[in-house]
Amino acid sequence: MDLIFHKNPWHRPWIICISVFFVAGIIAMVVVAVVQNKPLHQKYKYGIVLDAGSSHTSLYIYQWPAEKENNTGMVQQKLACNVKGKGISSYSPEPKKAGESLKECMDKARDTIPNHRHHETPVYLGATAGMRLLKMENDTASEKVLESVEQFLQTYPFSYQGARIITGQEEGAFGWITVNYLNDYLRKASGTLGALDLGGASTQITFVSGQNLESPDNSIDFRLYGNDYQLYTHSFLCYGKDQVLKLSLANEIQSTNQQLTDNITLQDPCFHKGYKATKTFEDVFNSPCVRGLRLTQNKFVHVGLGDGEACHAAVRKVFNDSRCTHSTCSFNGVFQPPVEGKFGAFSAFYFVMNFLNLTSYPLDVAKEQLARYCATPWNTIIQNHPNVKEKYLSEYCFSGTYILTLLEDGYNFTSKNWKDIEFIKQIGDSDAGWTLGYMLNLTNMIPAEVPDTPPLPYGGYVTLMVLLSLMILVLGLLACKVFRRPTGSTQKEII
Repeated sequence: MDLIFHKNPWHRPWIICISVFFVAGIIAMVVVAVVQNKPLHQKYKYGIVLDAGSSHTSLYIYQWPAEKENNTGMVQQKLACNVKGKGISSYSPEPKKAGESLKECMDKARDTIPNHRHHETPVYLGATAGMRLLKMENDTASEKVLESVEQFLQTYPFSYQGARIITGQEEGAFGWITVNYLNDYLRKASGTLGALDLGGASTQITFVSGQNLESPDNSIDFRLYGNDYQLYTHSFLCYGKDQVLKLSLANEIQSTNQQLTDNITLQDPCFHKGYKATKTFEDVFNSPCVRGLRLTQNKFVHVGLGDGEACHAAVRKVFNDSRCTHSTCSFNGVFQPPVEGKFGAFSAFYFVMNFLNLTSYPLDVAKEQLARYCATPWNTIIQNHPNVKEKYLSEYCFSGTYILTLLEDGYNFTSKNWKDIEFIKQIGDSDAGWTLGYMLNLTNMIPAEVPDTPPLPYGGYVTLMVLLSLMILVLGLLACKVFRRPTGSTQKEII
């Protein structure tokens, strides 16, 4: 009697091969899917811009993805740092201190930006109207201040790109870029937002006009996100809120019938009733914006009257609208087409109007509210705002009156289009101002990195996954066919 045994089909070598390739195919699909879809590390570049204004300096750090969109980096504000002390122009008697004043904020920048990015992070310092005035008055002193800043910034591990005085036209245009970028108008290309900027020593107006720009000095062109823009822009030096106060006080002093000696009394409708302070003529006449007297030692008594209507009349005197050689002008004979569209008003426009709670009122109501505020006695104002420095607190009536007068009588806004002005401090997480626009424009000159990409292009990834799926399917069908093929009984046979 012979016993005959049939082999198990799993013992066939080619069945083992099918099994091995089947399992390997599944493993390969899982591995490729995991690696291909692993989250990519976002590369960022950084830039530092210092805004050296007339009253203070601010440092801003911006970051953007290493790859760029339509040749313009996607810039976002990462940090803002206000430098302690006054603007760098105030250090002209001791220029070395101008650079040293930036230390605290520059140290923050060094700690904020990753070390491996330090050497490639550009640093720019743009000085505005305060340094423009210093350059007008003493060119050598302004150069020494900039040299001090340059030498100090070069001690940091960043890529120093220069410290310079930017023009008023640039300041206005870059402010326009900022508000439009933050509101996402540049990529939409469906209309833009005008920009109104007010600092301590100058003010800027910038917008796209549908009319022919009669003055080449007031025209500037930009190309952003593949679109071309022709802007009307003008900067009025000496018409920032601090310098225009000096202009107004000088007019009032020189219009008095008193002999300009010690202790003359200046009755000022733009300061609250009950306000009284002794000041020197140097406080008023120590600026190239103020022509005429150069009295440094004599003093005067500054007395407030709190008369809003008289204040408006006094402020109107700083505008000269008697001469215009163009079809339309703003003031001082400067060409300006009629304002059109919506506007964003920032910097001191926002800070003053926000303090006075006038950001959302119609023009007529804003005038009434401001007149009521100016008529409030000085003692009441102090009691209502105990944490505000008296110097700043005393000037809000004048500053508010100047802003309303500038916008209505200077730039020719009316009660009808007043609603088109939005007073803004920030848009999203970024401050409104010229620095972001400056950085955004400069990123066009910074080479883009190749971004991290998946190991396979999308098409290749899909093709590979399809091939692996087909391979697994074929192997599975082969295995089923083999196992279903008759192989005889696996039981014993007795012969």
